[in-house]
Amino acid sequence: MNAYSFFRRGFADRLEAAFLEADSGDRYTYADLERETARVASFLTGLGLARGDRVAAQIDKSPQGLFLYLGCIRAGFCFLPLNTAYQRGELGYFLQDAEPRVVVCRPQMLDTFAELGKSAASAPRLYALDENGVGTLADAVRSADRAFDDPALAERDLAVIIYTSGTTGRSKGAMVTHGNLTSNAAVLRDYWRFTAHDVLLHALPIFHVHGLFVALHPILLAGARIVFQRRFDAGAVLAALPQATALMGVPTFYVRLLAEPGLTRAAAKHVRLFVSGSAPLLLDTFRAWQERTGHTILERYGMSEAGMITSNPYDGERRGGTVGFPLPGVSVRVTEDGKVLGPDAPGIVEIKGPNVFAGYWRMPAKTKEEFTADGWFRTGDVGQWSADGYLSIVGRAKDLIISGGYNVYPKEIELVIDALPGVVESAVVGVPHPDFGEAVTAVVVKQKDAALDEAAVIAHVKSQIAGFKVPKRVLFVDDLPRNAMGKVQKNVLREKLAQHVP
Repeated sequence: MNAYSFFRRGFADRLEAAFLEADSGDRYTYADLERETARVASFLTGLGLARGDRVAAQIDKSPQGLFLYLGCIRAGFCFLPLNTAYQRGELGYFLQDAEPRVVVCRPQMLDTFAELGKSAASAPRLYALDENGVGTLADAVRSADRAFDDPALAERDLAVIIYTSGTTGRSKGAMVTHGNLTSNAAVLRDYWRFTAHDVLLHALPIFHVHGLFVALHPILLAGARIVFQRRFDAGAVLAALPQATALMGVPTFYVRLLAEPGLTRAAAKHVRLFVSGSAPLLLDTFRAWQERTGHTILERYGMSEAGMITSNPYDGERRGGTVGFPLPGVSVRVTEDGKVLGPDAPGIVEIKGPNVFAGYWRMPAKTKEEFTADGWFRTGDVGQWSADGYLSIVGRAKDLIISGGYNVYPKEIELVIDALPGVVESAVVGVPHPDFGEAVTAVVVKQKDAALDEAAVIAHVKSQIAGFKVPKRVLFVDDLPRNAMGKVQKNVLREKLAQHVP
């Protein structure tokens, strides 16, 4: 169950077909992919790496970055993608925890990693790679063997370690196996109807599950083509849409594309599938996209520990504000205090299936804690079913606000505020309060010309939902803090709002 060998099944008879066309002008066929991944695998094997050894990469997006990743898993090594926003303290922790044998970084970070490596149990070999695919790694790989015999691997063999964001406490390394990757890839290829005729417009980063797994693996397995943009630029994406059949993005992509005058039905007519994930898609964005393009965005739900979990249907109603149904082979339930809940009752989302990771790296106690006695993984997300089986994610368990002894789910309040004319988006958090324990506090981004104030927002919410859910304070900001994948960082908001205790 070598994941790369599995993906090859999709393109083995299409080696001369186009695989990737980069915005740099570089073009690669599937034969090129075979050759370049073989070189990476041969080079790393020649360094003396053993099966399961870690190869860390904090690099800018480039085709060579994809070859590095695929070459690692092809050879049976474990790939460790690191967010390019990580700083010295975080990087030091990852080196200590994962003990990579090899680190590939941007040229300007070589000195930092060299210094950090001195404190590691065993200093890793360092190589550089820039966004143009140039650097000491490229030089070293160029002379490596162009042929490589893929080793046979087991489903449980480690392929990737993805570190969670670490917004609270110590970052955890999710151990993703070859079986996890192959099962999810096959399901997504079939569920989203990818074929060799497809062209995916890829503008996502490749240090994250979304860009590295979801936007790559089904394409390989279908033998399709990628239009590869090193970073998201609304104008560049819009210009490339006529040659694409699919686009995967985060909600911010769609918001920024909607701001482009050139986004019309004609511009989007060749695209059969627009997918959104990694953060909730506002209903206003969902509806505006339908009106402007005639297409309905397909929203899905996934996480580092499980790849993709649910999806709105390819055929049938793609319902805004929901993440659809469990994918084939994946089981999903919603529970509270061990009791499985039915429709319209919010609780913790728990999952089981071949896509679910093997546990947290070197954290057996934490792994045991996050799985139920009957083998379900607790996602930490709060969700609820509709009567006809659509799942909605209404928040994170850690974002739950307990105010005056009542449980308050932020998403419910955010939906009410977001429906108010003049509101762009909102985030609701709990801040410490001497009487209530936590006070419901709303942070709102409004349109520049909107005549909204705190009293108006509070009055609107009060007219819609129970009094204990109404924000005690409403604060206005220009932008909400987000991480690299567009998720609102509520932990950052809570820290900043501590001074605004009502």
